[in-house]
Amino acid sequence: MGLSEREQKVLDELERGLYADDSGLADRLKSKPAKISKPQNKAARALAGALVAVAGLSVLLVGLIAHYTAIGVAGFAVILFGVVVASSNSARTVSGSSSAKPSNSAKPTRKSFFEDRWDKRMNGD
Repeated sequence: MGLSEREQKVLDELERGLYADDSGLADRLKSKPAKISKPQNKAARALAGALVAVAGLSVLLVGLIAHYTAIGVAGFAVILFGVVVASSNSARTVSGSSSAKPSNSAKPTRKSFFEDRWDKRMNGD
């Protein structure tokens, strides 16, 4: 979901203030994008998550067979963790420059119902 014109202006103003206050940080942000998570192959990440989920399923079954609720709950937690790992994004970057604005051609021409409601609420209509 893209930013409205007002939100983009506020963001640009905040960036300018940050760059004015801390020039060293601004130089580091402009020089190289920061990695938020480790870059990994999507297929390898999905495979690892699936293997963890299968291991969690086996722990869950052991808990069911042995009639230990705590083991079953732990198995469910492991399954959930495996699914989250398998479905998460592999790499995200944060760009430090404000010059990477989306072009006008990339914007959708039709807003969704919720975006219209949000715009009306923010504009006071």
